[in-house]
Amino acid sequence: MRVLISGASIAGPVLAYWLSREGLDVTVVERAPTLRKTGGHAVDLFRPSMEISAQMGVLPRIEKLVTGTNVMTIYRDSAKRPVSADLTKLFTAASDRHVEIMRDDLSEIYYDAGRDNVEYLFGDSITSVSPDGDVTFEHASPGRFDVIVGADGLHSNVRQLVLGNDAVVTQFLGAYLAVASVPKTLAPEGELLCHARVGRMAAIYTAQHLDDARAVFLFRSPELRYDYRDVVRQKELLHQAFTGMAPEVDTWLGQLDDTAAFYFDAITQLQLDSWSRGRVTLVGDAGYCPGPAVGGSTSLAVVGAYVLAGELARARGDHAAAFAAYESQMREPVCRSRAFARAAAKTVVPGSAVMLWAVTRGAQLVSALPAPLTRAVGKLNTKGVRMHDSMRVPDYSDV
Repeated sequence: MRVLISGASIAGPVLAYWLSREGLDVTVVERAPTLRKTGGHAVDLFRPSMEISAQMGVLPRIEKLVTGTNVMTIYRDSAKRPVSADLTKLFTAASDRHVEIMRDDLSEIYYDAGRDNVEYLFGDSITSVSPDGDVTFEHASPGRFDVIVGADGLHSNVRQLVLGNDAVVTQFLGAYLAVASVPKTLAPEGELLCHARVGRMAAIYTAQHLDDARAVFLFRSPELRYDYRDVVRQKELLHQAFTGMAPEVDTWLGQLDDTAAFYFDAITQLQLDSWSRGRVTLVGDAGYCPGPAVGGSTSLAVVGAYVLAGELARARGDHAAAFAAYESQMREPVCRSRAFARAAAKTVVPGSAVMLWAVTRGAQLVSALPAPLTRAVGKLNTKGVRMHDSMRVPDYSDV
């Protein structure tokens, strides 16, 4: 079986690794000229994705490259003193097994795990897909594939090509996220430094192995009109939302013209009921993005890639049966992630002074409790803070 995967970020390399282990002929096409190693932001891996990573033999390398951000300090507009919270205890409440790692580091780790048995085509993209699996590319020669997988993110090219007008079924969750690379000297090591106001949050952090720091901006807004590729307009919107918030934030904004990497997007939830059509299916954010920064999309992508590979192996060439089983296995965790993200979007960027006070004080309270108690309390809420940890992962060892 020949499998073509579009996208070499997280879900694509994980899927490629597991499929190649089953002896399938796997090609990954990636629009970027090389593996992306600049910019990006920190992502979370929870217990299910940690266990999958352990099976891949990459967990030691992942644990070596954690961000090491253990303290969160929050400056509020009217507060005389900042609020400090222990992030390790907050994550203990959410997961028995968790790491925070830079997205680009994680992508490289997964890529390295399977690169020797997978063909990677960088600097190229798919231009057409026929019902019979005939694929054309911008640069490479056409080819025929038994299965084509879109693992190319929220703005998936494969999803647009195959689903057309049905490709964009989204819900805007009321906020925007931006991440910029800034000088490392601006960030205290081991600390997430935040400035929070009603409807706005700006933060900065770094990690020991990074050459820079990352400034993160989240703000509530009615839906804005802009092209997702128009970086100049995106930076203008960011200045409008944050200029004058705090002297430190103005300093971070002052780095935008010289930043080595910049990301800006709406916190939008993809709400497709089905992720497959013919020989094509979608995985990760391309199929079921619960919302950037609020829905645990990285862990969901790892689990989804693992399940898709397992079902393709179990179906032994019957892609229709594999896709049906894959969607059946993933429907519950996807729906739960969507519900979690809708609630999280309201608290990550509080819309009122009361909510802002409650969120900051709540974080402070949880971090003050003994770790065993925070873990015990967290385990009582499998649909809330423990939602990511409670995802069930099928066993494919018998395949």
